[in-house]
Amino acid sequence: MKFGFDNNKYLTMQSEHIRERISQFGDKLYLEFGGKLFDDYHASRVLPGFEPDSKLRMLMQLSDQAEIVIAINAADIEKNKIRHDLGITYDVDVLRLIQSFTDKGLYVGSVVITQYSGQKAADLFKTKLEKMGIKVYRHYIIDGYPSNVSLIVSDEGYGRNDYIETTKPLVIITAPGPGSGKMATCLSQLYHENKRGIKAGYAKFETFPIWNISLKHPVNLAYEAATADLNDVNMIDPFHLEAYGKTTVNYNRDVEIFPVLSAIFEGIYGECPYKSPTDMGVNMVGFCMVDDEVCREASMQEIIRRYYQALSRLARDMGSKEEVYKIELLMKQAKITSDMRKVVNAANNLAEIKGSPAAALELEDGTIVTGKTTNLLGASAALLLNTVKVLGGIPHDIHLISPSAIEPIQKLKINYLGSKNPRLHTDEVLIALSASAATDPNAQIALEQLPKLKGCDAHTSVLLSDVDVKIFKKLGVNLTCEPIYEEKKIYH
Repeated sequence: MKFGFDNNKYLTMQSEHIRERISQFGDKLYLEFGGKLFDDYHASRVLPGFEPDSKLRMLMQLSDQAEIVIAINAADIEKNKIRHDLGITYDVDVLRLIQSFTDKGLYVGSVVITQYSGQKAADLFKTKLEKMGIKVYRHYIIDGYPSNVSLIVSDEGYGRNDYIETTKPLVIITAPGPGSGKMATCLSQLYHENKRGIKAGYAKFETFPIWNISLKHPVNLAYEAATADLNDVNMIDPFHLEAYGKTTVNYNRDVEIFPVLSAIFEGIYGECPYKSPTDMGVNMVGFCMVDDEVCREASMQEIIRRYYQALSRLARDMGSKEEVYKIELLMKQAKITSDMRKVVNAANNLAEIKGSPAAALELEDGTIVTGKTTNLLGASAALLLNTVKVLGGIPHDIHLISPSAIEPIQKLKINYLGSKNPRLHTDEVLIALSASAATDPNAQIALEQLPKLKGCDAHTSVLLSDVDVKIFKKLGVNLTCEPIYEEKKIYH
């Protein structure tokens, strides 16, 4: 793996900078954590060398004075919004986050449901959490947000929201994903704390966009691709440019909300301590990119992956054309095409030659491995077996799983479990491979190669079943698919 990012330098610089920001305020600091707190796989993909749990490791150094509040948008609960990197809904991810933080010894004080307007699904989720002993608060939709400052900073605006009771001097506001209302939660709390005579401050820990690299740098474009469904736009921070004469990058929601934040701070201190949205941030990521070319290439690959993911969601009626169009525009800006993803052409060319679904995977050294559909195996299952053979130095003609062992599994699927597809899925192949490993040394060698798949890119010529998609995710493979179903059906 080529590294473009110095993670150790980042841990040192970032933790020191956060401590400096905490010291600037008095009784309490609300620190908005943007992105993923302990599993930021997007950052690790576009900044090779970045560890997904880096932010968590820093937070644990402050665990004695910090508590966590998790924000979730009521609309995301209502529409069962999916966190695509994990394949679970946002409300389920809240439960996962609570458990994960607790397991690490971090204190989760409460959950806040934002933009609440009577959604039944949100009410049910609130009741579920409260039965578990978790405090739940509700924040409401405010008309004219974020431009109607006079209403927002009033008892009918932020004042209508529930006051979140906290006990620690550092309050971390995090969420399952973007658009969850983290900043609005912080600002609402500043309003309430001021009413109670408590001096509170706010800072933002957002990894992307990176403020001190160019607006159209592929790393920043990849962030726009990742949030295409939210219609976020990276932009030059006009407040920072006016105050300091320096060009920095921020995104539209932070720029739009800055006058509100400034007005709230004026109510607390008599003046705003920040002159721009960029000033609010504590992000040191840009200072730790040690190989710009590596980060550029990784980010361009991420944009292509996001493009195929958007196409797949559209094909499954889970996405929108606007999301696809936006990423297509980003690809044009970055001057990239899907042909730059090697596994795309490899899979599609094999599918065209064979006249059936095919798959391809690129190993760390650039080797391309393919898999085709057979009577016994689906293309993705064949790809996994072929890949572990290559990694383990096992001849291609060696059977890791005997056909006689596959046939009983097919019989079980068709005759007893009601499946119409006799071919083995990836999970079934891995189970069969594990069984073979008990008596076959080659199968054992092949099984031991699976961890080497983490970080590899793969592509299939058709949409895969949820089972296969989840297996690739668990193996850490960056999977994309052509937005085409293997068979034309009304119901899949």
